[in-house]
Amino acid sequence: MSGVRAQQKEKTRRQIINAALNQLSAERSFSSLSLREVAKEAGLAPTSFYRHFSDMDELGLTLVDEAGLTLRQLMRQARQRIAKGGSVIQISVQTFMELIESNGNIFRLLLRERSGTSAAFRAAVIREIRYFTMELCDYLQKANQLEADVAYMQANAAVTIVFSAGSDALDIEDKAERDQLVQQTIQQLRFIARGALELSDRRKVSRKSR
Repeated sequence: MSGVRAQQKEKTRRQIINAALNQLSAERSFSSLSLREVAKEAGLAPTSFYRHFSDMDELGLTLVDEAGLTLRQLMRQARQRIAKGGSVIQISVQTFMELIESNGNIFRLLLRERSGTSAAFRAAVIREIRYFTMELCDYLQKANQLEADVAYMQANAAVTIVFSAGSDALDIEDKAERDQLVQQTIQQLRFIARGALELSDRRKVSRKSR
């Protein structure tokens, strides 16, 4: 395939992905979308869809993969911002909320398909969230010199809290209310971080006293 044709193919594929994402909303989940609706939104004939995806399930799994990649890129961006100075937790939460504000449908997809009717979708979402959690776990283990299990407990709790806050943020339009949610989330994560450090310190003291 020539370079020009490959670029055009990728452009059309991206149109289909964006068309599906654009149609997601508080009222519409991915499972309610039809192939014809997505093709129409992308400005394509339904037959053109099949040149890029075998069916809507394949498109959905691609969207889940993209959502997971977006989350991991998000954390990398947060770490770059942290490296320039500032609160780790505050910057991480603010970066996450920026995603909700700018691209809520990506996050909406993960939330809905995590408990959706498709077993393949559920497995894909669980896998992506696990990747996200493990990347955060590795970061916490190195940054705070935590044991692996303590870092994992902190990462797992943090992801649960942030996802819950993100779910609430999707439906909040009032800035003051959203800011209050951000501050509440930051406080909750600080409690968890403090608990992880205290557990780690107790273990170190216990080992020294043996």
